[in-house]
Amino acid sequence: MAAAARLLELRPGRDMTAVVIDGKTVSQKIRAECRGRVKGLQETHGVTPCLAVILIGDSHASQVYVRNKMRAAEDVGLLSRPFIFDRDVPVAIVLDLIDRLNQDPDVHGILVQLPLPPQFNIYTVLHRISPAKDVDGFHLYNVGGLVVGDTIFSPCTPFGVMKLLEHQGIEIAGQNVVVVGASNIVGKPMALMMMQQDATVTICHARTRDLAQFTILADILIVAAGVPGLILKQMVRRGAVVIDVGINRLPSGKIVGDVDFEGVSEKASFITPVPGGVGPMTVSMLIWNTITSAERHMTMHPV
Repeated sequence: MAAAARLLELRPGRDMTAVVIDGKTVSQKIRAECRGRVKGLQETHGVTPCLAVILIGDSHASQVYVRNKMRAAEDVGLLSRPFIFDRDVPVAIVLDLIDRLNQDPDVHGILVQLPLPPQFNIYTVLHRISPAKDVDGFHLYNVGGLVVGDTIFSPCTPFGVMKLLEHQGIEIAGQNVVVVGASNIVGKPMALMMMQQDATVTICHARTRDLAQFTILADILIVAAGVPGLILKQMVRRGAVVIDVGINRLPSGKIVGDVDFEGVSEKASFITPVPGGVGPMTVSMLIWNTITSAERHMTMHPV
């Protein structure tokens, strides 16, 4: 049942328990579809989508992220090509590699793992990637394309949120959507993607006064602020759909989101957990975009 319809049925004060949106399950369904698309490319065109991954430095977290992304890509049949550099690698060497990958017809997606060492200007590096191979969706062309609805690739995390809502059959058109967090990677593109679906969108950020006055109005609340426990039960409208994009590690080592999951679950109609909600979707949408790039290339350059 659509979130809007469910919301209208609720009576003031009525208790409820939110449906937990299982990102792992949805992600696995998307990856199964990806396997079929890869098989189709191999059988029809003799092409296997290829993702090039550039890792700079020795950050343990980045190494883990890259390893997980490559493992997921290979799991659905993609080829992955890692390029690993020391932290002090000259900028020119990395930019030259990106130029060569842009021209390589066997490479369909290019990923630069963030963050980068201080000698790099992040925008110089990301904008060096061809928009046609920018499977992370960070290039200026792809981000700007969200404004007019003509992007090649959507950023993976917001794209994953849209897929979760679609999978649950949650109506977006006409809904009040509040996005907490205005980053270029999640918040801003998320708001633009919601606007494309005819939602009425409000973006809140670190300078927003009285955050609760906005969040309480949300039919769909998407939180990507990086502040553990920021959203409390009393800040959420009864029957709202709550999507928690935050990933925070507490001093105890526990991973939590930006939403008080236990409290908010008592008022929301749907909610994503952390971990196991949006996180798995981000990697799956990276794979999805890489396959889309290969399909797009074959359409434009048929063998």
